[in-house]
Amino acid sequence: MARDEHHVVPNPNGGWDVKRSGAERVSAHTGTKQDAIDLGRKISQNQGTEFVIHNKDGKISNSDSHGNDPCPPRDQK
Repeated sequence: MARDEHHVVPNPNGGWDVKRSGAERVSAHTGTKQDAIDLGRKISQNQGTEFVIHNKDGKISNSDSHGNDPCPPRDQK
């Protein structure tokens, strides 16, 4: 079962896209990576999805959980 995620990915024609996993169309397109991260994080928090940020080479640089975290941290005692 695929996780429900939003990704920040480079657009081949320039700029950056916020795209939901499995979607054909992008949720948003921005001129800078930081703008895509800021907008994508808001979308991900609102929809309770995992948030994955990619570098220009496509590799994952960072991720955040805004939904059901598959690896939640242990409670500190």
